[in-house]
Amino acid sequence: MLRAIDQFFYAKSEPANSCLNALRAFVLNFSPNINETWRYGMPFYNDHGKRICYIWVNKKTGWPYLGIVHGNLVDHPDLIAENRSKMKILPIDPNEDLPVTTITEILNLALSNV
Repeated sequence: MLRAIDQFFYAKSEPANSCLNALRAFVLNFSPNINETWRYGMPFYNDHGKRICYIWVNKKTGWPYLGIVHGNLVDHPDLIAENRSKMKILPIDPNEDLPVTTITEILNLALSNV
């Protein structure tokens, strides 16, 4: 039986499934201090116990996105606030390669605000 967090990743259809799993692996391997937890019905990534980001799928577009918990403190042109006051998101096109450089920049900025 799969854990709820694993079920989240494996229950999605392609191409979102491959994109989500690649994004998950990238975030987990970004720093040895990042760990994965299941909170609020979604996968969250913590650094030393503090929430940094989460992974989710936009219900309208079906595109995965990386949500930055304190996105209001992160200034990056590719992050979108929409109607959120604290969090910002980075939408990821599942039909393209992961934007590794952009994700790296954003995670470095997010970790510097912890």
